[in-house]
Amino acid sequence: MSASQRRDTRSERRHDTRLDLGRLFASLRGLVVKETRHVLRDRQTLAILLLMPLVQVLLYGFAIRTDVRGVNVAVVDPTPDAVTRALVLRVDGSVRHDVLDVFPTSDPLEQQFAAGRIRQAIVLPTDVSRRIARAEPLAVQVITDGSDPNAGSAMASYAEAIVRRWYAESVVAERGPAALRGGGSAQIAVETRMRFNPTMESANLFVPGLIALVLTIVSAMMTAIAITREKELGTMEMLLVSPLRPATIIVGKVVPYAVLGIMNIGIVLGAARVVFDVPVRGSIPLLLAQCALYVVTTLALGIVISTGARTQRTAMLAALGGLLLPTIMLSGFIFPIDSLPTPLKAISNIVPARWFLVIVRGIMLKGSGMSVLWQETLVLFGLTTALLAVGIRRLSVRLD
Repeated sequence: MSASQRRDTRSERRHDTRLDLGRLFASLRGLVVKETRHVLRDRQTLAILLLMPLVQVLLYGFAIRTDVRGVNVAVVDPTPDAVTRALVLRVDGSVRHDVLDVFPTSDPLEQQFAAGRIRQAIVLPTDVSRRIARAEPLAVQVITDGSDPNAGSAMASYAEAIVRRWYAESVVAERGPAALRGGGSAQIAVETRMRFNPTMESANLFVPGLIALVLTIVSAMMTAIAITREKELGTMEMLLVSPLRPATIIVGKVVPYAVLGIMNIGIVLGAARVVFDVPVRGSIPLLLAQCALYVVTTLALGIVISTGARTQRTAMLAALGGLLLPTIMLSGFIFPIDSLPTPLKAISNIVPARWFLVIVRGIMLKGSGMSVLWQETLVLFGLTTALLAVGIRRLSVRLD
């Protein structure tokens, strides 16, 4: 082959390569245009994908906090005087504490802790002023709700620091600065006790929250996807022409997931007891009944999501952004409600998992009954009823 022929062959190969690259680029461009148009047409999914990062940043930024604020405190002061009143004012003036009551004895504390009215108590001995003036040892007890170990440790540290500062100032006022230099500050002994979770086991915090998380995934998300799949495949119209009413169709669709949710309750509670040794101090039938109520709540949430979603992908993304994030961040599952900013704290009131966690932790860790948990139960029942009404109504309108 001559040199000119070799040049022609190389030129033809380069030309063919350019043609192949051109065809590949044209095909790729067509595919990108097609997929872009598909994304733009599915405005629900596009809106979720664009808004979810913003929602996640705001939720995680505001909710992930280790500090605790607005802790309801009771003070037991058998012999009130100017010195003890100074302590009450100091505690109440802190941004982290709110003094609800001052009791003469510690008898009401049991009921106050069980009802959830207080999360901490400071118990003073008798004759505080006399003990400080005579340099006698002063024993102060700080009792903290330890059902949330992280928040409990922080609350105990805050209260102990306040008590020690108050004692140091009281000693200086009564006996002068020399009393502290002589070791007077060592005369106070602050005893810290944790109620409901004395060993500070983190499993006692997370396991009740996992019940809510598992039920949300199984019941709400799967229900939303199942009903949306019927609409996406067109089989919902076939159900429409049948003599079945929309409420009957909904019941038939969600019953399997309700059974799965109830089975998961038994699995999670069994694992919590056998593996993690999480106590159940309250009524087991009451606990199961409350879990069954929450299963219905999550099923209703799934129905509401499905009525507004056109595709299974949209339903799944809406369930992830609208259910899992609030369940984790705004329910008290990991981070205490007290640490949330006021707007997010207000939003958490419409998150069913918040009320369910109060109920489950009350029954499992505190041994509370309906006499204590009736308000949370009533709120959860009201949310369930409202969600069911909205879901069935919206589905009826869409089917009509």
